[in-house]
Amino acid sequence: MKIARVVVALLAIAGSTLPIAANCQDQTPDQGLVTDEQILLKQVMTDKRTVYANNLEMTGTESAAFWPVYDEYEGKLKKLDDRFLNLVNNYAAKYDTLTDAEATAGLKEKMAIESERADLKQKYTKKIAKILSPKKALRFAQLETRIELAVRSQVYSLIPLAH
Repeated sequence: MKIARVVVALLAIAGSTLPIAANCQDQTPDQGLVTDEQILLKQVMTDKRTVYANNLEMTGTESAAFWPVYDEYEGKLKKLDDRFLNLVNNYAAKYDTLTDAEATAGLKEKMAIESERADLKQKYTKKIAKILSPKKALRFAQLETRIELAVRSQVYSLIPLAH
């Protein structure tokens, strides 16, 4: 399956770039980490484009309509990813001294990000379903879910539980 190679590549990228969060009690976020995160997100977005281009088998007309909608979607996702990375960085910086109030605020932000991400995915999947054939739209949704779950699983496995 074509997707397997890309997911492995995404996991390798995430695994090699984000282990800083796994050792957050020994690390503090800095500009280097932010730069690494931005590089990671750019690579993931590039790889996702390749996955969709290779797997959706779009006609010229579909492609012309799909990519602007996809780019808009990814731009909005990036804002959510930036919020998530900020949340992780704040957690890493306060890992040993996290207060109940900070934990409550972090949990609230985490849940808000997850909710907004799900809403955004539904909104744009509906838009894409108007552009692509039903099977291609379903394939898009399946690919998006697989990539998201693979990357999120890897990232969350690197973040230690609160203590």
